[in-house]
Amino acid sequence: MKNVLKTPIAILSLIFLFAACSTPQSATTTNVSRGKFTGTWTLNNVSYQGLVQGAVQNVFDQAAPEAFVGSTWKLTNSGNGVYTMSNGTSQTIYWSVYNGGTTGTQFQFKKIYQGDKPKNVAEGYRLDIASNDGKSMVLKSAVDVGGTNGYIIYSFTKN
Repeated sequence: MKNVLKTPIAILSLIFLFAACSTPQSATTTNVSRGKFTGTWTLNNVSYQGLVQGAVQNVFDQAAPEAFVGSTWKLTNSGNGVYTMSNGTSQTIYWSVYNGGTTGTQFQFKKIYQGDKPKNVAEGYRLDIASNDGKSMVLKSAVDVGGTNGYIIYSFTKN
């Protein structure tokens, strides 16, 4: 009878050991497929976490966060893309998914101007991927305003 109980107890002990040693899941998304980003997205809402609305005057070296509401982001599988703001201003970008971030997987992009090659552009932007199910997406940008840390949260829907 003792041998009959030893085997299930040993198996359960191994299961608990493997579960305890597994990597914990973080609040941010990890290893999001590039394919979930391709397509045309509309930025529907900008909100703030830990910051007062209006505390950030400029994002992406272009405009206030609220100015991006209604913008359309076209992202191709090749990494090329363009965002067009509701005032008609367009910006060509090169984008990718960065899986090595300390805060989890990140969406990154570089602004590309006439004659630029993405490999020669060193500066860009990284946003934490809070969620992306292929139909809706939430990106978070960490900011520090006067010693206060917080996030600008960008909510997108796929067209």
